Amino acid sequence: MKETVSSVAIKKEWDIVAARQAGRQISQRLGFGSVDQARITTAISELARNIYLYAKEGEIIFDEVHDLPKVGLKIIAKDKGPGINDLSAAMKDGYSTSGGLGAGLPGVKRLMDEFDMESGDTGTKVTVIKWARP
Repeated sequence: MKETVSSVAIKKEWDIVAARQAGRQISQRLGFGSVDQARITTAISELARNIYLYAKEGEIIFDEVHDLPKVGLKIIAKDKGPGINDLSAAMKDGYSTSGGLGAGLPGVKRLMDEFDMESGDTGTKVTVIKWARP
């Protein structure tokens, strides 16, 4: 069972901060420890920054996931940008089209427990889940 608890529109750089803060608050409420909260907020930052840099606008959606006995946080980053031309290249460490460090999507995948990405000419959608440790 899942329940959407919040979403943050990404249109300007400060929205990245708002998305991070929302993710931290939700992860605290769900009982994530401080290390996992840091992982979650780092992943949110990367996803939101990608939206801001490449698509110009989009949305970060937060869902609580209850798969008893597990509880998790699902984060969906979606936009209506130009899409990612080469998904396999984008998932390689060091790949960057913005001159950054290229840790973005592969880093997000390492930080989270589940990762899924779809991209095409109508936009990109990245879905990640972090499960709370009992």
